[in-house]
Amino acid sequence: MHTRFTDLFGVTHPITQGGMQWVGRAELVAAVANSGALGFITALTQPAPEDLVREIARCRDLTDKPFGVNLTILPSITPPPYAEYRQAIIESGVRVVETAGANPVEHLPEFHKAGVKVLHKCTSVRHALKAERLGVDAVSIDGFECAGHPGEDDIPGLVLIPAAADKLSIPFIASGGFADGRGLVAALALGADGINMGTRFLCTAESPVHDSVKAHLVGADERDTDLILRSLRNTARVARNAVSEKVVQILAAGGAFEDVRELVAGARGRTVYETGDVDAGIWTAGVVQGLIHDVPTVAELVDRIVIEAETIISDRLAAVAS
Repeated sequence: MHTRFTDLFGVTHPITQGGMQWVGRAELVAAVANSGALGFITALTQPAPEDLVREIARCRDLTDKPFGVNLTILPSITPPPYAEYRQAIIESGVRVVETAGANPVEHLPEFHKAGVKVLHKCTSVRHALKAERLGVDAVSIDGFECAGHPGEDDIPGLVLIPAAADKLSIPFIASGGFADGRGLVAALALGADGINMGTRFLCTAESPVHDSVKAHLVGADERDTDLILRSLRNTARVARNAVSEKVVQILAAGGAFEDVRELVAGARGRTVYETGDVDAGIWTAGVVQGLIHDVPTVAELVDRIVIEAETIISDRLAAVAS
């Protein structure tokens, strides 16, 4: 399945595994790369730039296929040393970067000077167009269904993807709600050049999270997420649990961020992944968990998606068109 995305990034399949905090590590990323898709190590999961260098090297020991690094840029009182992480990526010879969060403009000149292609994550067409004007090589469009931060516009993929296709000139991939070949075919039909999956890759054999988290995803359905921090205009979609429900209740009653700060701390989410206690903190999951029914290897998952997509195109759609 050749698309502008596969041609631009040199991968076999138009499927990516985007950056996921605490999850985007060498084992998962290498498995995605070996399957013919594009995986991203999450830079800020590594405590320091030198740790990222070691993680990139560890991934190279596991695959000789292309992979990238996610650099999420977030406002902070004490921001990470982004320039040092950027330099670590460049000096490690990585040729693909996924940027997310804030505007990546200050990083683009150095990345492009080093021959690094940049895929920027957006939650709206207007942000995607701005990223295109800044010179990114491709964008990822997150629909309202996605895990993590869907933005504040609440536009689902069925409208967002074709709206982006109408206005963008650069390649783009669709994110939010994808788990199988049906989704891949739908995204391509709507004008995207591929799909990005987070929650689906979280629930694979190589995903570095506790088996209880994977079992929880398999048992959940599409209703089992919460939208938190809505009143603060920092909406995040997370797996519904005791903590998320408490956060929603506090903010609905007029609470401020200070009232939920400890509950939404990232360290608690890391505890969920490490211990398997799904009520230990906030952790992200998309509504696509309603389509997740097993814990395959990454290779099995990608093969299944591609075969299903090809079958839909050659059989079902051909029959409809005949």
